[in-house]
Amino acid sequence: MSSASPRLVLAADRRKVAPLDPAEPLTIGRAASNRLCLANQEGVSDHHAVVRFSRSQGWLVCNWQSSDGTFLEGRQVHQCRRLENGDEIRLGRSGPVLVFEAEPATPAPSAPSSQARAAAPTPPRSISVGEQQLAVAEIRSAAVQSLPLHPHIFSWWLLVCLGGLLLLPFPLLFWPLQISAIAAWILLGSRKQHQLVLVLRDGRAVRHGFANRRTALAHRNGIRQAIGQDLAPA
Repeated sequence: MSSASPRLVLAADRRKVAPLDPAEPLTIGRAASNRLCLANQEGVSDHHAVVRFSRSQGWLVCNWQSSDGTFLEGRQVHQCRRLENGDEIRLGRSGPVLVFEAEPATPAPSAPSSQARAAAPTPPRSISVGEQQLAVAEIRSAAVQSLPLHPHIFSWWLLVCLGGLLLLPFPLLFWPLQISAIAAWILLGSRKQHQLVLVLRDGRAVRHGFANRRTALAHRNGIRQAIGQDLAPA
């Protein structure tokens, strides 16, 4: 037995489902007292059939008080017959069909269509870096380096010049100039240039500069995906 809840499904309208309970037989017929009432279905008797559970045989369908008969997979049920997953129960010779599902039917996964396969992106064969065109097969790795744009801005002679401003007479008169010089010094010192560095398989390195680190990282990640290199965090 499957762990999923078994049920009967009306073949003409699969939205109509009757769950099965091993502890309580499912009575089927036109009468309102039935657990599965099919009042408007032709060929169905007032008390037509019963679906019940047997510990020794499993789920059974039994003809009850039907004048037109109950059929399982095209064969008439005289007393009770065992149900298997997917069996069809017809009430009467031309009545409705109920499908026994021991477990809910799941649609089979469909194979991708030829259009979907054609639309799948293909990795590029070459990459444009600045004015150079490089074959993907030539690239071994890609990285981003961030270097100071003005590496000598913190040299000792600039410190001497800024210190000299502090020795000027009338310090209150020149303090705006001093603050502006210090701010410019800090701003220039914090600026960086970001380089995309590609190491080729022959040992050469190709560099291309970017003003924005995010743009450089985006180019690096795209190249790493093309060459199959792991994407490291920024």
